[in-house]
Amino acid sequence: MNNSQAAAAPLQPALRIDPELLLRAQPVRVVFFDVDGVLTDGGLYFSEQGETIKRFNTLDGHGLKLLQRAGITPAVVTGRDSPALRLRLKALGVVHARFGTEDKRPAAEAILAELGLDWSQAAAMGDDWPDLPVMRRAAFACAPLNAQIEMKAHAHYVTQAAAGHGAARELCDLLLVASGHYAKILAEYA
Repeated sequence: MNNSQAAAAPLQPALRIDPELLLRAQPVRVVFFDVDGVLTDGGLYFSEQGETIKRFNTLDGHGLKLLQRAGITPAVVTGRDSPALRLRLKALGVVHARFGTEDKRPAAEAILAELGLDWSQAAAMGDDWPDLPVMRRAAFACAPLNAQIEMKAHAHYVTQAAAGHGAARELCDLLLVASGHYAKILAEYA
């Protein structure tokens, strides 16, 4: 088979996900992400001036963009705030975010109200105890591989990748498959 024949062949997704997980994730229309330990590796880097520097993974960022294309809203509820985080979320088009909040449940509920959604349409990804109130209420809960043990115990899905290394993208891909958009969007890149 030459290159032109290979290009003409339909692209078949390689991703396989447990059908029970897909059924649970099917109604999801909003996903709440923590930042430190979910969208980053959890490390906090400080400059000499005391500025927090964060490392974000491009796989995770593209996953958030893909969610938006599929009509699923990515939202951020985080206990910290920083210019780097706000800049990254702006670049990704994430408009629903709450910063510097330790009590994450009311922040998530305010976003649900803004969107006209309820917990049965929500997914959440967290790595430590402050995320538990949101994860326990969401219809679909996810934890990164390196999350704290209680978080993994309450998750419907634990990623194969560690936080800040594609874990959020795994959740995004799962939700794209559950929503029926994964194969169609992937084919656009073929």
